[in-house]
Amino acid sequence: MSRTEVRASASLAAIFALRMLGLFLILPVFSVHARSMPGGDNATLIGLALGVYGLTQSFGQIPFGIASDRYGRKRIIIIGLLLFAVGSFVAAMASHIGWVIVGRAIQGAGAISAAITALIADSTREEHRTKAMAMVGGSIGLSFALSLVAAPLLYSAIGMSGMFALIGLMSVAAILVVLYVVPSAAPLPPGRVRFAEVLRNRELMRLNYGVFALHLTQMAMFVVVPAALVQSMDLPVSAHWKIYLPVVLASFVLMLPPVFVGEKQGRMKQVFIGAIALLLVVQAGMWFTLSQATPGAPALVGLLLAFFIAFNILEASQPSLVSRLAPPGGRGAALGVYNTLQALGLFCGGAAGGWLTQHASRSAVFILGSGLTVVWLIIASNMQNLPRRGPKQQPAAV
Repeated sequence: MSRTEVRASASLAAIFALRMLGLFLILPVFSVHARSMPGGDNATLIGLALGVYGLTQSFGQIPFGIASDRYGRKRIIIIGLLLFAVGSFVAAMASHIGWVIVGRAIQGAGAISAAITALIADSTREEHRTKAMAMVGGSIGLSFALSLVAAPLLYSAIGMSGMFALIGLMSVAAILVVLYVVPSAAPLPPGRVRFAEVLRNRELMRLNYGVFALHLTQMAMFVVVPAALVQSMDLPVSAHWKIYLPVVLASFVLMLPPVFVGEKQGRMKQVFIGAIALLLVVQAGMWFTLSQATPGAPALVGLLLAFFIAFNILEASQPSLVSRLAPPGGRGAALGVYNTLQALGLFCGGAAGGWLTQHASRSAVFILGSGLTVVWLIIASNMQNLPRRGPKQQPAAV
């Protein structure tokens, strides 16, 4: 990758990570903190506070993606970051869980995932795009790992309000990164691609379902997992990073070989199916483990490791494939649809995880995840073999 490609990819991945940090940072502690707030004794409202971010994201991704195709990526990214900052400050001032839900909804309205990934695709050559998109996938995993380590420490130091305020300030700083660090990409290709053409693309539809199932499963799991760790290990929330950090770091090491070998040898379909199958094993294993009166700690840790390996493989490779399968003039729209399904997955996962935990049982969360993953496995088994990296091109003009 050229220096400009690295600069564009790294800076945009950092901005993407900031947004995901805003989502992930509250996951390890909010379900416990919410019980001290008015309205926080309702598990459904807790799940809604976790997942409403994804609902409003789903409303904005397609319009923001199409707007970035027409009016430029950077302008749309800045608008989204402003909304994200406003929502963070609203949540910081909340004295009732209802206002946390409002703040999270405004945060999510800054739906810039499609614009960011489209700008990365615009700024990189095809033979390096998987590496660039892997930076984004890696940034999501790293932000998740950071949230698991930092959230308990920050919660102890500055409380939930301080955490939301810090996220808002970081969003303002990210605007400066967009303006002064992210390089300008090549001009967008002339002409427009019909939105219906993007929606009818069957290969894109497979990826869209996949990202929905993946993020629903992830969000629903983490309505349940923190309390399970407390029960199985007698481990306070402030010490959960001792489990999460080594698990997430190990998963990064273990996910890299299959992704790069699959890309190089044109065997990404096999890598995909293997990762989805591993995700199904995790859901079934979690269901069995959490059905026990006292969940076994080694089993929980092993299943978390397997989950993050599968999650990181799928999260690193899917956006690259969307950008390569979509027509260049409709990249923002295609990534908008993709990120809409991702956001819907986040919302549905939080809401369904909370509802199932309150009205059924925590193991029911993993029955739902297993069903969605089985469907995904069937869909993936019928997909065409995914494209190899394209031939080498000249560096994109900047």
